[in-house]
Amino acid sequence: MKQKIKKIIAKAIKEIGVEKIPEILVEVPKNLEHGDYSTNTAMILKKNPIEIAEKIKSDLFKKIEVKNGFINFFVSDKYIIENIKKINKNFGKNNNLKIKEANGSERSRRIILDYTDPNPFKEFHIGHLMSNAIGESLSRIFEFQGAKVKRVCYQGDVGMHVAKAIWGKIKNKNLKWPEAYAFGAKEFTDNENSKKEITELNKKVFEKSDKNINKLYDQGKKESLKYFDKIYKKLDTKFDWLIFESQVADLGKKTVEKGLKSKVFEKGENSAIIFKGEKFGLHTRVFINSEGIPTYEAKDLGLAQIKYKKYPYDLSFVVTGNEINEYFKVMKQAMQEVLPDLANKTNHIGHGMLRLPEGKMSSRTGKIITGESLLGKLQEMVIEKIKDEDFSKKEQQEIAEAVAVGAVRYSILKQSIGGDVIYDFDKSISFDGDSGPYLQYSFARAKSILRKAKQEKINKSFAKIPNEVSQLEKMLCQFPEIIEKAGTEKEPHFILLYLTELAGCFNTYYAKNKIVDKSDEFSAYKVALTEAFTVVMKNGMHLLGIKTLEKM
Repeated sequence: MKQKIKKIIAKAIKEIGVEKIPEILVEVPKNLEHGDYSTNTAMILKKNPIEIAEKIKSDLFKKIEVKNGFINFFVSDKYIIENIKKINKNFGKNNNLKIKEANGSERSRRIILDYTDPNPFKEFHIGHLMSNAIGESLSRIFEFQGAKVKRVCYQGDVGMHVAKAIWGKIKNKNLKWPEAYAFGAKEFTDNENSKKEITELNKKVFEKSDKNINKLYDQGKKESLKYFDKIYKKLDTKFDWLIFESQVADLGKKTVEKGLKSKVFEKGENSAIIFKGEKFGLHTRVFINSEGIPTYEAKDLGLAQIKYKKYPYDLSFVVTGNEINEYFKVMKQAMQEVLPDLANKTNHIGHGMLRLPEGKMSSRTGKIITGESLLGKLQEMVIEKIKDEDFSKKEQQEIAEAVAVGAVRYSILKQSIGGDVIYDFDKSISFDGDSGPYLQYSFARAKSILRKAKQEKINKSFAKIPNEVSQLEKMLCQFPEIIEKAGTEKEPHFILLYLTELAGCFNTYYAKNKIVDKSDEFSAYKVALTEAFTVVMKNGMHLLGIKTLEKM
């Protein structure tokens, strides 16, 4: 709709003698009295808005008004109804992420997303839930816009955290792996002898030179991945590939050594190999340490190449906490020097932290809230809320799990990606608005109405339409524009805010209208509108990774 209006405005301003067409901004006014769409183009051009408005001739609008310099457009009811009729499971999809080849053919843009990334031997903490919610939502939005997306989870199966965990397990075999890690991490900080032992053990892990340590390593990695798989299933995330640091380390090291010869890298203190970022306005980082072991930075250079070998992507997105934003800038600049083609395709999305009132969690101390325990606590709270409803135990569990995941994802995605989220348990599972459960409840209510209509043998129909459309019809038509904006800006919260407003609009409509009523000549239309609402909600909630529920 916005694109159509922009073309109409561009034609009008050409007719008044403007040759250079500026960027035309068309927005949905907050005040409904100001129309369905509005533009400030006249103010930007310093032209009389009435003169522009008078040049606009289109049956798309039932009315055009000029107010305070803005041109306000009121879309015709006929056009809105025609759009409502088109709502189906593909409504909102576009081809923005398709690529035109030189021969004129079209293909899907190949995109790879790297997100979640919990490390074996450590807990899956609530920060990983944040990366997962953002990465999964972006993956689905890109797919909805025509891209072919591959999902990657990159995990640290070598490094000091592994050595700390194995050392802790050797000292106390009864500890669970995350506990062993926490114990080893504390000893590494507090005890010089322990630090020395762990540092030496880290080298053995990397070189795979000790049979007993290798056995412990294999056991810990296997148990961790099994535990993570259980959580991924609950989150409805399916990775195409799990890639491990051990798989990329050698390639990363060779890339840095090659770059050393071409003077991209240089020797630093104790023969470490470093990249001096100062000449690029950045800072210096170590890529191979004094022990000859590649660091995270070198491994990331290897990772980019491994990913491209698996899937020759057009774009690569890496979703992490924003505490590594500066790290990533240095790593990417080094990549620009040694792997420019891949660097140009690589993008970093740094998100804020998911915090409880106590503040940021740390698995180093062992005092953390795990992702599983957060979801478990929410499930218990939901079961308590619905215990008096007519659901079987199995249904209660299924509803509670879907609501818990939806509650967390809504809380994470309701604001711009870069900001921190202070998690509010009670608000997150409220059925009254501004929550995942509110979206799920609104959808379930609409499905209940459709079941009742079926029982009453009232089939959807556009044969008889009310004299005037409501705000609900207008809002439903905005869905494709919201998808386009969320995809362009890589911000799922636009979809979330829209769905929350749409749910409120439907619930207001429901309160004012008896939808299923055999005596009402417009009942079949209202049923059709209710079905359209469920389709848009289902499409939108899928993009957020929030499950729809038939009953609540």
